[in-house]
Amino acid sequence: MTPPASSPASDGPGLRVDAERNRQRIVTAARQAFAELGLDVPMEEIARRAGVGVGTLYRRYPTRAELIAAAFEAKMTAYADAARQALADPDPWHGFCDFVERICAMQAGDRGFTTVLTMTFPTAKRFEADRERAYADFIALVDRAKAAGKLRADFVAVDMPMFLMANAGVLAATADAAPETWRRLVGYLLQACAAPAAQSLPDPPTSRQMYRAMMRTTHQQRGG
Repeated sequence: MTPPASSPASDGPGLRVDAERNRQRIVTAARQAFAELGLDVPMEEIARRAGVGVGTLYRRYPTRAELIAAAFEAKMTAYADAARQALADPDPWHGFCDFVERICAMQAGDRGFTTVLTMTFPTAKRFEADRERAYADFIALVDRAKAAGKLRADFVAVDMPMFLMANAGVLAATADAAPETWRRLVGYLLQACAAPAAQSLPDPPTSRQMYRAMMRTTHQQRGG
């Protein structure tokens, strides 16, 4: 007896392969669109790039947040891996510099990356686990460089998002005319981080203040 069309038995290997192929096309298209146009790119544009209908996209990813988490999952893993690799560097200062340079390079290659770092995705377990892993390793990286006498003593964790905000401004201003300018900024920032410091710095913002500032910047960049 042939099962009715609505039976689970009709969901054969061919349909599952098609569904997985569509998922991969959607995620790939989303990565490219978010990198080029930012996180507010219309879902219709992503569907067009993926070669699927908008309905197919929404059936797989009902919300924009779910699609963003899927599109940036690999990048968040790379972010966490960069911190882990920097921590494994036998030279504490070189490891710190390498991490800062790599994260700023990731930012330069993807307009949506900085914004994603300010967002949370409670249902994306792997994404959030990688974020926590990256933060813990970054703190260890900072502590190790300070203990070695290479990183200035008044560097604090919130300085890193401040670097990313500064880099975002340079990237936005020079993307077309001089796209490698961000590298010079990062060079200046790292020189400023080196110990011994020439002079002490003003008090840093609190973590809450920096989070609010990043959210405001993100909102402005997204046209809010």
